[in-house]
Amino acid sequence: MITSEKAHRVIAAGEAKAKEIGQPMNIAVVDAGTNLKAFTRMDGAWLGSIDIAINKAFTAKAFDLSTKELGENSQPGDQFYGIDVSNHGRVMIFAGGVPLKVDGKIVGAVGVSGGSGVQDQAVAEAAAAVCK
Repeated sequence: MITSEKAHRVIAAGEAKAKEIGQPMNIAVVDAGTNLKAFTRMDGAWLGSIDIAINKAFTAKAFDLSTKELGENSQPGDQFYGIDVSNHGRVMIFAGGVPLKVDGKIVGAVGVSGGSGVQDQAVAEAAAAVCK
């Protein structure tokens, strides 16, 4: 389970990585039921990325895989093509959403938005590493 304490450690690790790369981010953590557990908007992070970060976390837990992987499999002709319009448009198919695992079990997810896909993914991976 993702405790409030662990969710805030995930956020802190994400913030540290975002500061390291010089890109303010929105970072969201959801629990196993996709309920928002913790969120931060770093100073200067885009307002438009708030919902994107939350929805990336939702997507990573709802499908138990990273949004980057889901995006790679949702291109025209691929098995998940069109999935981004499901769940009332909440499904994100670009990098920055990563499941959180404890002892090999997915217990939640982190979603990051505010930079390029590469930056979002790097911050999400750094944040998720707290749970391993």
